[in-house]
Amino acid sequence: MSGRRLSAVVPTLGASPYLERCLAALRDDAGAAVEIVLVAQEGSAARLRPRLAGLVDRWVALDDNLGFAGGTDRGVAVCAAPWIATVNDDAIVEPGWSGRLLAALDADPRAGAAQGVVLRLAAPGEVDGRGLAWNRWWQAVQLGHGEAAPAAGEGEAAAPAEVFGVSATAAVYRRAALAAAALPGGAVFDPALGSWYEDADLANRLRAAGWRALSVPAAIALHAGTTTGERAGWRRWAMVAGNRHLVVARLLGRLYGRELGRMLLRDLADAGRAAAEGGAGRALGMAAGWARAARRMPRYAHRGAPRVPLAEVHRLRAEAGSSDPN
Repeated sequence: MSGRRLSAVVPTLGASPYLERCLAALRDDAGAAVEIVLVAQEGSAARLRPRLAGLVDRWVALDDNLGFAGGTDRGVAVCAAPWIATVNDDAIVEPGWSGRLLAALDADPRAGAAQGVVLRLAAPGEVDGRGLAWNRWWQAVQLGHGEAAPAAGEGEAAAPAEVFGVSATAAVYRRAALAAAALPGGAVFDPALGSWYEDADLANRLRAAGWRALSVPAAIALHAGTTTGERAGWRRWAMVAGNRHLVVARLLGRLYGRELGRMLLRDLADAGRAAAEGGAGRALGMAAGWARAARRMPRYAHRGAPRVPLAEVHRLRAEAGSSDPN
């Protein structure tokens, strides 16, 4: 055991221009109390090591791209601390971020995860998200997306609030909760999902295992939010559209068929709007995502009851927010 209280897992392909700032902010925030674990995918470890000397405590070098889910799982597997942070390589935490999240989790023994308010790096006066929830069309949305950032001092005075789940963009998880919600074989994030909707799937499983999630207004992080999406192109929309159906099928069980019509109507409306606005790549990507979901559906669909009671989902439902999970 390292003796550290927090392990922070940062998966990267080595392309983010914000990576060094991301790691330096984590170190400045928590000092020696944090173990920083960098998961360098696509063979990027060799060229990153000289530049990041002193900012990384443990390296996980991968030749392949396992996506956010698979890469983060590899990092979590080597962590020794009782608390696990997941941080995107284009997210920068502000001073006090980890301490405020850990204090909120310490105060609520049934809370398995917490995140703060994530602001847009390019426009820090605007909220990127402060938690995850499901909307009426079974899209996982970023709560507060597009809202004005809290005024100075406002966040410090606000108490933590319960949300359905947290975005893995910048969050802290209780290690015991992750163990309780793990998939058969021990994976925390479903590696088959790759990227997008993997944190919504984990939020479902944490809820099903009896754990709550918190949004902590006093903990602030900044997120660029475009690097991975721009690199993925139309494949991003294929992953978003396909993973959404797989994750909802796993959540709803026999009720998935009842909700499928509503989901497809929203999909078609979004695809049509994208095509009309010149986003043909997004529309084609969504179609590819539906095909991907159809092929993989037997691994996710089940005839059982919803993993989380619908009353619990509806209690924390999102009425507004972005339909584009980061």
